[in-house]
Amino acid sequence: HLENYKAKSVIVSSHLSNIDVFSILQEDDTAYVNYLMVQNGTIVQTHTIQLQTQLDETDEEVLCFAINNLREDFNSLSNEIIVPFEINYPNESITITVPKAGDKKRLLDLSLKNVNYFTEELKKKKILRLEGKTDMEKKKVLYELMDSLYLPELPIHIECFDNSNFQGSYPVSAMVCFKDGIPSKTDYRKFNVKTVQGINDFATMKEVVYRRYKRLLAEEQPLPQLIIIDGGKGQLSAAMESIALLNLTAKLVVVGLAKNEEEIFFPGDMQSFKLAWDSDGLKLIRFIRDEVHRFGITFHRNQRSKGTFKNELENINGIGNQTATALLKEFKSVKNIRATSFKELAAVVGSAKAALLISHFNAS
Repeated sequence: HLENYKAKSVIVSSHLSNIDVFSILQEDDTAYVNYLMVQNGTIVQTHTIQLQTQLDETDEEVLCFAINNLREDFNSLSNEIIVPFEINYPNESITITVPKAGDKKRLLDLSLKNVNYFTEELKKKKILRLEGKTDMEKKKVLYELMDSLYLPELPIHIECFDNSNFQGSYPVSAMVCFKDGIPSKTDYRKFNVKTVQGINDFATMKEVVYRRYKRLLAEEQPLPQLIIIDGGKGQLSAAMESIALLNLTAKLVVVGLAKNEEEIFFPGDMQSFKLAWDSDGLKLIRFIRDEVHRFGITFHRNQRSKGTFKNELENINGIGNQTATALLKEFKSVKNIRATSFKELAAVVGSAKAALLISHFNAS
């Protein structure tokens, strides 16, 4: 039965081949998208992501973005996508199905159950938010974390890093900062990666960690008592190379957090360890990790959107980088440019280029 789906791999229907299933749930300014990957009639992967939404974004726009992202992340080659409503998907070779009955509808229902389960679990305090707690309650959690991780001092100031990229394009990194156990959003930082070509998580982590702490040293700012590297051993080793270059190895405590199993690594240790599943220390670490994911994917998405829009405009004969930049600055999106009159376009880029744009949009 689909309803009893718990395992990573379960046969759902022998006559279904390779299909991707997506569902979406919106709550306030956050969207949750669940993905089921079906291969040869078997669910081989399930994953749910959180996305921060913009005011004027539709469910369709958010879902299309998530589909692209998840299919890339999991290297999907499926030619059919199951979704809860019609979408205008850019890849015309993919079949879009909105099922009303049968096995495909049951798969969609399962995906919707998964996304609802995910949000309910968040609400059940798998994570711990310390906003609104007393100073004593906050300190209690931080002391627990200090003991669990054998920290030399109370982690009043924690920083956490995460990388994001899409097919090697727009590699970015994000850092969140927690002070007294709560988000210090004015201290959050976004990094456009400068020295790394293509997908190289280790080199990206090395670069951004170096940039962050070189700056703190130069500005004589206080250093964190705990640094969390989201991604496990490889990223942790890369971060430690930068820490060593800055002569901070003895001054900073850095740990790696494996993405799936919530295993914690210390530099140089072959074995990982796990905090108690229901410990407040782990719940706080989960919240910090979820927050860096949310912040990072939102930043990455904005960078991708800018790049994708620009590429679309620059693919029009006669429209170069400067013109594309001017158009996006004025009209914000390709959708708005498409809906703009010849007169308004001409006022920004001149009559000749306005004519090229109108001709291109009419043809497409």
